[in-house]
Amino acid sequence: MTLNVSTAARLSLLITTCFAVAACSEPSGGSAASDAAATVAVTDALCRPTPNGRQVTGCYMTVTSPVADTLVSVASPVAALGQIHETRMESNMMMMRELEAGLPLPAGETVELKPGGTHIMLMGVAEPLRAGQSVPLTLTFATAAAVEVVASVGQPTVADEDHSGH
Repeated sequence: MTLNVSTAARLSLLITTCFAVAACSEPSGGSAASDAAATVAVTDALCRPTPNGRQVTGCYMTVTSPVADTLVSVASPVAALGQIHETRMESNMMMMRELEAGLPLPAGETVELKPGGTHIMLMGVAEPLRAGQSVPLTLTFATAAAVEVVASVGQPTVADEDHSGH
């Protein structure tokens, strides 16, 4: 079989293009796209009941991300605002503050949100939350897809600190 120069040039260009596209493609199994699609696992979600007249509550859970990520926000239809907070000792006083940059989630490690530590605050709770009810939460991450969680309403089993107001 004989090829003229024009056909040989086209074939050479086609083969070069195929190699270039293959070289620029992400390898399967470890791409940035698969990292962004990694699912964050959330378990044991619980929100405290709210006494009549109280419009703020705390929610707790365990969160595990297969890749390094950050929990950046929380929302719920039962509250006007959701924030990620930490409680820590400052000047011999327990202080609570919002984690404005979010909560870092190290790859493969379980991060526990609990009373007296890192937790979610729901503020502007429209109706009192009673034990036995459930609270839908949407957790948004820097890279992973948002996770919809249904938290039970009840008292946490940890008795470290009295945070009954949140």
